[in-house]
Amino acid sequence: MSSRREFEIAFVGLKAGMHEFNYRITDKFFEAYQQQDFRNCDANVNLYLDKKNSFMLLKFEIGGRVEIACDRCGNMRPLDLWDEFNILVKLVEDPEIMNQQEEDPDVYYISKGESHLHVSDWIYEFINLSIPMQRMCNEKEIGGPYCNKEVLEMLKKLDSEKNQASNPLWKGLEKFRNLDK
Repeated sequence: MSSRREFEIAFVGLKAGMHEFNYRITDKFFEAYQQQDFRNCDANVNLYLDKKNSFMLLKFEIGGRVEIACDRCGNMRPLDLWDEFNILVKLVEDPEIMNQQEEDPDVYYISKGESHLHVSDWIYEFINLSIPMQRMCNEKEIGGPYCNKEVLEMLKKLDSEKNQASNPLWKGLEKFRNLDK
């Protein structure tokens, strides 16, 4: 857990203005969190911190690559990561109350007495948000080098069988299909 200190920014000692921080994220970073549904993470996070008097603007740029399981065939395939996220961090007297009342997820409050900004949870969240919910090859890539050809053939066979065999329970409902047109 001592490696988590590298994800703490001592913002009190920083002058007002723009500051840049770079992080290389691998699978080791995610060991402190729950098991991930990806592997072989090799991501770069560029964090731009624009410090003002009573707030900071943070811009996270996520880039890199992970391996994910395809939703269609189940094989692991590479996925390029690229995304940007912004957070506004405000220094206030009662951050707990303000964070509970805040409706904007891109605004976060910390105490005026804080000296460090912990960014590891945001990095974790933003890398996960960079991965799409639907994880399949696009139509041009189907059958490519990352696809499980046996599974694709089985899916094609099941689809053709489904189209050939119609369920007699639904046969009488076909007459209602175009009534509202």
